[in-house]
Amino acid sequence: MKNYKYIGLLLMSLGLVSCDVDNELEVIEAAMVEEVALNTNGLDFSNYVSVGASFTSGYTDGALFIAAQESSFPNILAGKFGTDFTQPLMNDNIGGMVFGPAVVLEPRLYFNGAGPARLDATPTTQFGQVISGPFNNMGIPGAKSFHLGVPGYGALNPYFGRMASSPGATVLGDALAQSPTFFTLSEIGGNDVLGYATSGGAGVDQTGNFNPATYGGNDITDPNVFASVFSDMTNALTANGAKGVVGNVPYVTSLPYFTTVPHNPIPLDAGTAGALNAGYAPYNGGLLVAQSYAMIDAAEVAKRTINFVEGQNAVVIVDEDLTDLSALGIPSYRQATANDLLVLTSSSFIGTLADPSNPNSVNGVGVPLANQWVLTDTEQAKVKTATDAYNMTIEAVAAANPNLALVDLFGFLQEASTGIQFDEYVMNTSLVMGGLVSLDGVHLTGRGYALMANKILAAMDAEFGSNFTTATGGLAIAGDYTTNYSPSLR
Repeated sequence: MKNYKYIGLLLMSLGLVSCDVDNELEVIEAAMVEEVALNTNGLDFSNYVSVGASFTSGYTDGALFIAAQESSFPNILAGKFGTDFTQPLMNDNIGGMVFGPAVVLEPRLYFNGAGPARLDATPTTQFGQVISGPFNNMGIPGAKSFHLGVPGYGALNPYFGRMASSPGATVLGDALAQSPTFFTLSEIGGNDVLGYATSGGAGVDQTGNFNPATYGGNDITDPNVFASVFSDMTNALTANGAKGVVGNVPYVTSLPYFTTVPHNPIPLDAGTAGALNAGYAPYNGGLLVAQSYAMIDAAEVAKRTINFVEGQNAVVIVDEDLTDLSALGIPSYRQATANDLLVLTSSSFIGTLADPSNPNSVNGVGVPLANQWVLTDTEQAKVKTATDAYNMTIEAVAAANPNLALVDLFGFLQEASTGIQFDEYVMNTSLVMGGLVSLDGVHLTGRGYALMANKILAAMDAEFGSNFTTATGGLAIAGDYTTNYSPSLR
């Protein structure tokens, strides 16, 4: 309309010069877009329930808050399904929780122009406050697969605690009590490896241990435990004829939480490099070779060599998978390689002083980084092995049950690592500017969740014969969803 207005004014001004000018504008016919009616092919969305963990809840930017919940992929799907959808909304757009006046879960992150920063605000959602349900969105941040069937899990997880139907309720039980006609069961298995990965492999790979009651918070879930839990959940959800979508598990190590911080962030001049090499003489002067000749091979000797140069240098790390040479007075130190993944939080730790009074105690240089800051290639292999096993179960269960469609979230993230098209945007997994992954480096942005919703709708079309991908308004539109929330949003 603005263009026509200005063109009209221009022609009017020309008319003041010549009375022979025809001021009538030719009518331009708008291009006709054929309307395509939605065909659900008999799918019953009258009671849609979503079951899952943080992605299902809408968690983003390191917190859960109202605007993020409204952009959760299940809420987007419910809008396309044309069904009511209740969510356990937080009290604000600050995120986090307080217990009395004390902040017990931090506010959301925002982009401060240089990088992610915590919002300088106090949450208003009270830890332990119970809100009235039931809720169609049963996404519980932090939940592992086997947690969804644990009675009284609300006492262990504050997000479920505020929405549980009773103190002894289970997540799956509260979902089933709603008699869902359609469901999504998504990112089940992600948290079963994520805690191990984000802790730099500080947990235990529990493969072979079939008793999850003995697991630590950062442990990897045994694949057989996962298989049993996942099969039981899908059987229960489809028992009364409900149809649903299940998602497989991406490699979490492809997320920017693990790919943003380089292994060699230390700039040194020649003098400093020489002084450091003198301090690490046992690792680069032949002593290591002489003392450990009979205990390690040449490849490990080379791996443990620490040598600084002028320019960019790799950090020094503790690697617990190295041969134990402590009897020789040689700790398990080495320099990181491109195969190691430094966790995102290490960016604010590397270069600080372990001892403020000692300028030589630089973390990552004079003081090696502890296990929690680095996921080594050996630890990454454990994450990938477990993930592959979980996905074999998910794909087999989906293939055997005609009421299930499978959405390939694994392939979704792999494609996004190099760039994935969403309407006029090309999004990738780069932190801050990539558009897909939020500021916490793990969870998606609002626009990322919208694209995830579209992937689920496409999987439904392929399996159940619906036509969301071709119907008018059947898919989420990229421009309707944000990638960054303003710090003024409270």
